[in-house]
Amino acid sequence: MLDQNQIPLLKALKDVADRPHAAFYTPGHRRGQGIPEPLAAVLGSQVFRADVPELPELDNLFAPFGVILEAQELAAEAFGSDRTRFLINGSTVGIVAAILATCNPGEKILVPRTVHRSVISGLVMSGAIAVFVNPEIDPDWNIPLSLTPEAIASTLRRHPDIKAVLAVHPTYRGICGDLEKIAAIVHTHHIPLLVDEAHGGHFGFHPDLPISALAAGADLTVQSTHKVLGAMNQASMLHIKGDRIDISRLDRALEMLQSTSPSYLLLASLDAARHQMATQGKKRIDQALKLAGRARNRLHQLPLLRVYDAESRPGCLARDRTRLTVDVAGLGLSGYEADEILHRQFRVTAELPDFQNLTFIVSPANTQQDIDDMAEGFAGLIRRAEELERDSCRFPRTVLPTPPASVPALSPRDAYFAETAQLPIGECRGRIGAECICPYPPGIPVLWPGEVISEEAIAFLRQVRALGGQIVGCGDPSLETLRVVV
Repeated sequence: MLDQNQIPLLKALKDVADRPHAAFYTPGHRRGQGIPEPLAAVLGSQVFRADVPELPELDNLFAPFGVILEAQELAAEAFGSDRTRFLINGSTVGIVAAILATCNPGEKILVPRTVHRSVISGLVMSGAIAVFVNPEIDPDWNIPLSLTPEAIASTLRRHPDIKAVLAVHPTYRGICGDLEKIAAIVHTHHIPLLVDEAHGGHFGFHPDLPISALAAGADLTVQSTHKVLGAMNQASMLHIKGDRIDISRLDRALEMLQSTSPSYLLLASLDAARHQMATQGKKRIDQALKLAGRARNRLHQLPLLRVYDAESRPGCLARDRTRLTVDVAGLGLSGYEADEILHRQFRVTAELPDFQNLTFIVSPANTQQDIDDMAEGFAGLIRRAEELERDSCRFPRTVLPTPPASVPALSPRDAYFAETAQLPIGECRGRIGAECICPYPPGIPVLWPGEVISEEAIAFLRQVRALGGQIVGCGDPSLETLRVVV
């Protein structure tokens, strides 16, 4: 057992920041002395004393032997892995590295159709081919659930040459499938289970939360330590368990993908976030669960709203109760419109809007005042909606379009490097798309490069834009044209 009270990387960084010395190394602001005044006015100057490069005391991210190695070993024990790697380019870099470590060009990987757009980057770089599986959909809420074990087993029977399976646990809205059963199925085929656990870094620290991916049998999982826990934005971790992952190949991928000038502010925040959860995790998550429960009770008492409580359906074995999803269609508002009003007028900001819902993350850092503000904001939103007298049925029950085939017409890599042209959107139906286009958040692609463009997908994107959603990945933000393979 390691001493989880230690914070080796953070301590070393503090010692360097506090030590007077003449700095002749990058970055050019020289430990804060040359920071632009407007920046210092916003952030202060002290933090920049710790914005330093790979000094001898601080180890090396790509060949760790000292404090980074110690911090990663402490994190591995705390999160239940055999090995942990710190990520300073977000979970995106971990997902890409996981694909590069397990798939060669032309090999197949099973992925949910609702994965994050970072998977496309992994497919383009690796040359792997996605075999899509559609998750179950909650028909009443139009919310994607998780892949079922049966769907994965069926797909592996049809495609016995699949080299890896990628699962999402939990979904953006905190929904978890039966990952233990999925892991057992995947392992009977002697291939690794990779998990996008970006929103589940806290699962291993409280018995009332869903099972963590590693405890369920995942071989590799990527967690956004910044999303719910206390790390700085962009700081994530990758965990490995067992021997199905080629560690050397994974490390080579991370070395290729991560910055050669890593931020020690981000690295130290990962060390500190691990320490906080290892020593105070259950207590802090207790607080988050209590606050989320109070918020749920308050919102249930308000008219015209629905709070997502459904469980025990295919693709929803368990749910992270620190997530709140609220249906605002009864107010005659789209989720995008409600989000804008709450943010601008009531100073309450959700994590994720969609056509009819808003999703909120209640973290251990939230307070009772935050919950009160949320409830008061919704009360104000209801008053505003009643004044507008808008029809609650003005929004069609629209879900992410089903792709025309489980295997795209072209691999994302081939589509990325193909000759392309920008065509009017009305001429794109039936053509092979060359762009990764998605509402953001959540960053789930509606059109993948290499997929045949359907009328359903075009209508979905137009509706998102008409209702105030943001769309990324398209060369023409107006959606008048799309880039296609010629």
